[in-house]
Amino acid sequence: MAPASFHHITNTVCVMDASGSLGFSLVERLLQRGYTVHAAVQNHDCELQFGGLSCDKKKLKILYADPFDYKSIIDALRGCCGVFYNFEPPQDQSSYDEFMTEVEVRAAHNVLEACAQTETIDKVVFTSSATAVIWRDDRKSITADFDERHWSDINFCRKFKLWHALSKTLAEKTAWALAMDRGVNMVSVNAGLVMSPDLSIKNPYLKGAAEMYEDGVFVTVGLNFLVDAHVCIYEDVSSYGRYLCFNHVVNQHEDAVKLASMLTPSAPSHPQSFDQDLRIRQQRISSKKLNKLTVDFERRPQLEN
Repeated sequence: MAPASFHHITNTVCVMDASGSLGFSLVERLLQRGYTVHAAVQNHDCELQFGGLSCDKKKLKILYADPFDYKSIIDALRGCCGVFYNFEPPQDQSSYDEFMTEVEVRAAHNVLEACAQTETIDKVVFTSSATAVIWRDDRKSITADFDERHWSDINFCRKFKLWHALSKTLAEKTAWALAMDRGVNMVSVNAGLVMSPDLSIKNPYLKGAAEMYEDGVFVTVGLNFLVDAHVCIYEDVSSYGRYLCFNHVVNQHEDAVKLASMLTPSAPSHPQSFDQDLRIRQQRISSKKLNKLTVDFERRPQLEN
């Protein structure tokens, strides 16, 4: 899916769901770049958080959109030429389990179907995860670095109860199948562990963290870096397919300790030991595809107001 040309009909885009850290930051960044933004949230209480935006809110429209209410999705997309979709778990189902897989897949299907039905939509940027890339039974025997061509194995994820990886893999595959069937111009961002202010030890991405670390595929991404990657991918006519997105690899003891203390600040710190593991795990995951795309992003002009 690499369109030869790409012209926006309007400068109006929809961010769905806009209530989480990524969604909120995307809304702010897009407003700063001159877009009119439909911020779609699942809960009316989320509207209050947009009072804290550090930019002009004249081009912001806050809308209620339930990913399981097709009409509300259609209403949120009306008049938009682009969509930034990232799944936020329902408030009454915040923990990842096997049930969450069904929820996330259904939500992805509904949003992509609504995009297919909305004639003004030119491009969809779908937020997925690096966990939809790295979990495979043969991961240790793969000689090449993990990249966008790899997919996590669904049976492997089920076997080891890697529910976050399973949900992200199935939801992204569902979105791709529908996008290709219906001719939707979609690009996915497979993000590492997002270093957002609300990051905690309960984040489902962390299931299997020790194995990711040993395998050299434990990657993190700064929130601002991730936001800029989304905007760059949306604005660049040459973007296509999947993009692994991260700007740090946790592959040495010092990195792991630093992350652990960030996730569990109340835990006692252990003094440095002379016999601690000083090995650096070989990085076995690549984001070269994204790096080539983003190299000139900061120099691009913003939209005219």
